[in-house]
Amino acid sequence: MGAVFLEPPPTEVGAPIPANTPHAVSVTLPTWKANVAYEEGEEWVVGKMRNGYPRFFIDSRIQHLTKICLERFGNDGEKAMLYPSRRVAERSREFILAKTPADAPPLVRIVEFTRQCSPTEDDRTTAGPVRLFIVLFPAELYSIAKQFWQHTGDGVSSRMAEYFLHTDNLPSREITPLSAAESPLRADKFSKGPYRFKHYSRRNTAEISATVSSTTPALSSPTVEESQGEVQDGLSREHMLYVEERYGRNLNTSFAGQAKAAMRRRIAGALSENVDLDTALASTQSGEPQQHVRQRSANGLSESDVYLFPSGMSSIFNTHRVLLSTFQPRKSVSFGFPYTDTLKILQKWGPGCHFYGRGSSEELDELEKLLESGERILALFCELPSNPLLMSPDLIRLRALADKYDFFIVVDETIGNFVNVHVMPFADIVVSSLTKVFSGDSNVMGGSMVLNPAGRHYQELKDAVANDYEDIYWPEDAIFMERNSRDYLSRIKRINYNAEALADMVVKHPKVKQVHYPKYSTSRANYDAVKNPEGGYGGLMSITFHTIADAQVFYDALHTAKGPSLGTNFTLSSPYTLLAHYLELEWAAQYGVDAALVRVSVGLEPTDLLLQNFANALNAAL
Repeated sequence: MGAVFLEPPPTEVGAPIPANTPHAVSVTLPTWKANVAYEEGEEWVVGKMRNGYPRFFIDSRIQHLTKICLERFGNDGEKAMLYPSRRVAERSREFILAKTPADAPPLVRIVEFTRQCSPTEDDRTTAGPVRLFIVLFPAELYSIAKQFWQHTGDGVSSRMAEYFLHTDNLPSREITPLSAAESPLRADKFSKGPYRFKHYSRRNTAEISATVSSTTPALSSPTVEESQGEVQDGLSREHMLYVEERYGRNLNTSFAGQAKAAMRRRIAGALSENVDLDTALASTQSGEPQQHVRQRSANGLSESDVYLFPSGMSSIFNTHRVLLSTFQPRKSVSFGFPYTDTLKILQKWGPGCHFYGRGSSEELDELEKLLESGERILALFCELPSNPLLMSPDLIRLRALADKYDFFIVVDETIGNFVNVHVMPFADIVVSSLTKVFSGDSNVMGGSMVLNPAGRHYQELKDAVANDYEDIYWPEDAIFMERNSRDYLSRIKRINYNAEALADMVVKHPKVKQVHYPKYSTSRANYDAVKNPEGGYGGLMSITFHTIADAQVFYDALHTAKGPSLGTNFTLSSPYTLLAHYLELEWAAQYGVDAALVRVSVGLEPTDLLLQNFANALNAAL
């Protein structure tokens, strides 16, 4: 089972969560005031942050690698974003150009950095070329470029950045230089080393492509002054690496392909407790012991229907993108109040979306009337249950409408997770953030997309995804995710128990206006309709207080880890509305997402200690 905070959680502003974890995906914002200051960009908070939730806060290793890339390849007045494939980089460029005036298109360039390596000189990836794509653009367009990074979740991971930062003493290989006149990059950008570069640039639709040959040195390792990723909390990189690989948890990344196969099998068949890599890869057709398999109860579902992505939002973005490119591009529907970036994706890519922010039966009636009027939609995206209000849509009725009016249903099951709920019979595509409870350790990102083989357009989808999908999940991240996920079944059961006990206590407190939790939701019948017999109500709840002042007192008095993310093995709390909707608080309030809301992701702590902790914090508000 993953690490649990048996000692007090981090309390220092900007400290990683979990503490002393090199690639932590959360960060400590210990007070209500600190959360507001983070949103306002105040230096006393932002200046101390080495990391944050990766799609929102670019990790210090990625920042340092970006700085080096700008020094090598950038022109004055440019900034850069880093991506793991040319296709992703091209989509970034297209987004930037689409969001700028057509009469004055900016110069947006892509530089390809290729490193040749072998397993003997580095075990972080398999032998062969490893490519990094650098999107360079005018500095004034940074906020637009950052939107693509945040919404899509397709940027480089911190482990990939670390790999490129620590590349000294590599064998050299010769590359025939182009003349200075032929090269679209300045000759003084290069010296010797085993790398290959390509440069792509475009003003509107015109493109220049060339191979740039000079030899260039390894991207230099960061100094302590330049990169806080090198040393955290006074610990050497060697010690941090030991902490991350403690107890043999990390494997040589030559096993990354096997780890990904094991995860796909685990997601498709819900492999049981503590199944090691060899067992996870055993044949499910004849030789695998049946006690290691739990069927996900979808006709014909196999690991070939599961696709892995670098983040949960990447799985949502790429699902939407494939649907738009394969079928007639129509508006989609966002049903229920979703996690913020899901709605942004549907609004910013394609013809737009219809938003039904409450996801109620009344709004379902409105959707049905829209469809009866002749409006056709491409897909309906929903969460079960939703984040942060834990509402559950009527999937049975939605499936009937989808069959009648021929649209896709995409269900995000991150919060419910397939141990607790069984949504596959009602969905064409199921997406999930593996960063959350599937991992639990809060030290790696990942996402999945699962196609329902019983869906009416399954074969078309399967063919489309087969033609479009590229595996950009960094090998080291896959290794950690596979190892973290082996005990997720027992963790979910324990978290279910703790969360229900906590909700039962909190709902009775006089300072609490409402507890958002599937058991106490007005949409409980919809959740129960898809709840597995052995499943629970999940580990997430949101507590809305009568006043912001009460919420602040409670949050400040609470002794849990405090920061973004959820699904962690330890209890993690945040004033969710402030972090997700700080610039649109009135808009969010229309849909019941109150500024006095504190979201709690319940962990594995002893139940009695957890209840006492929350009782003390609640009573502080009296």
